[in-house]
Amino acid sequence: MFSGMLLIIAPLLVGYLLPQLSEKKLHTINKTTELLVFIILLLMGLSLAVLDNLNDNFQQIFLYASTFFICIGTANLLSLPIIDKFIPIESQGKKSNINVLSMILESSKLMGSVLAGLVIGLIFNINPAPVDSASEIILILLLFLIGIQLKNSGLTLKTIILNKHGLAIASMVIVTALLGGLLAAYLLDLPALHGLAMASGFGWYSLSGILMGDALGPIYGGSAFILELAREIFAIMLITVLMHRFPATGIGYAGATAMDFSLPVIKTTGGIAVVPIAIVSGFILSLMVPFLMLFFLSLI
Repeated sequence: MFSGMLLIIAPLLVGYLLPQLSEKKLHTINKTTELLVFIILLLMGLSLAVLDNLNDNFQQIFLYASTFFICIGTANLLSLPIIDKFIPIESQGKKSNINVLSMILESSKLMGSVLAGLVIGLIFNINPAPVDSASEIILILLLFLIGIQLKNSGLTLKTIILNKHGLAIASMVIVTALLGGLLAAYLLDLPALHGLAMASGFGWYSLSGILMGDALGPIYGGSAFILELAREIFAIMLITVLMHRFPATGIGYAGATAMDFSLPVIKTTGGIAVVPIAIVSGFILSLMVPFLMLFFLSLI
């Protein structure tokens, strides 16, 4: 299993070690990454379609996703206010003028890809073997491109270390999410390592769903995807409420998306001063998703 972990982490590291790209090339990388995410989620839907006892499996997926969502989210929301209390962040909170509904609909397009794959798989008799092979190849390419994106985010190790708020928020999210994952695994009577792996997505729905599905099958892949997508949608609404009084909590609950998708909401509701904190926290969590998730999966 460690060789499998190395096979997946290697393209991420190779991408990260490449020289920084021009804006034009980076734009192409970003568009390609978006396309690959849609394709691999379509393949995830195809994998779900070939499951036996589909109705029972869907019930299991939503049970797993909802239990992990409640346990991890509660653990995060109970602990992050500690940072707001002891190392407060100065925010310039104001009413958001961002169309939250439009952002939620944007996130939901990804769910549409999974549903489209599911419908295609149910209509046509799909052989799962080529689907699994294609998913693994696209996953390796996707991780390579994600490594390039992380390298071109503009953050240096010095920037991360000097940002105490970003480090504190990311650390609190990681520790409490893993504790929440262990609780969810206990409640669902799942192995502890499965719970720790599920808890290591930190809001990165596409990658976590793909990694969990590749390692443990479509039930876990679908559960991880729904769990993290629900977290992102809930975070968008929660940030607008929390940022004025509890900026660390709002940034932390956004998880890995604090450096990209949720950043406009964070900036609008918290002011420009919170942007570097959100980027550092989101970057650390994004970097930890493949490493932590694959580490726990390698021990299974």
